[in-house]
Amino acid sequence: MSDADIRVLLVDDQELFRAGVQVIVNAQEGMTVVGSAGDGLEGVRLVDELVPDVVLMDIRMPEMDGVEATRQIFQPDRAARRSQPVRVIVLTTFNLDDRAARAIRYGASGFLLKDTTPLMLRDAIRTVHAGNAVLAPSDLSTLLENQFRESAPVPPAYQALTDKEREVFAAVARGLSNTEIAGLVFASESTVKTHVGSILRKLALRDRVQIVVFAHQHGLVSL
Repeated sequence: MSDADIRVLLVDDQELFRAGVQVIVNAQEGMTVVGSAGDGLEGVRLVDELVPDVVLMDIRMPEMDGVEATRQIFQPDRAARRSQPVRVIVLTTFNLDDRAARAIRYGASGFLLKDTTPLMLRDAIRTVHAGNAVLAPSDLSTLLENQFRESAPVPPAYQALTDKEREVFAAVARGLSNTEIAGLVFASESTVKTHVGSILRKLALRDRVQIVVFAHQHGLVSL
């Protein structure tokens, strides 16, 4: 393993499944499995101990399921102790699983079906490591629609965004890429990236996925 490898933690109650995924991940260039856990409780402990870059989290497990484990992983006090960000990909056997939606609300970067291909798994790990979601924006919106029955008040931090940042925020909330946003707001991709970074800082969000969650939570999706 090189220092530049993406460090992956596997959390799943099926030992055979973990073993198979470990073989697949370790066969990919630039990524290595650094540990595995059989339930969410052990998974949370290993995240604190090993500080992986990406966690592949099964949604249904004994002791503690993937939803609660994800919530605990992203608790503010726990996250503040880390020297680097941790991304979570939820693994589920059901498409548009309500539990997966809750895990995304708590901080996961998306989900994969457990019958996904090795190529898709590799690409998903690289995608979330870069701070992006691993499911289509339309699917993400569909997942989150039922998570927020009533919109929460828009916090003062949102009012602190500039007009251009609000424009970029709305585009990110709709799932547009930096390239697409650049064409929309007539700016370079590097400028859009700077705006996104500023939005994340001002709203105290981890990544673009959390911008989408924030937009749904506060009724800002239609902007």
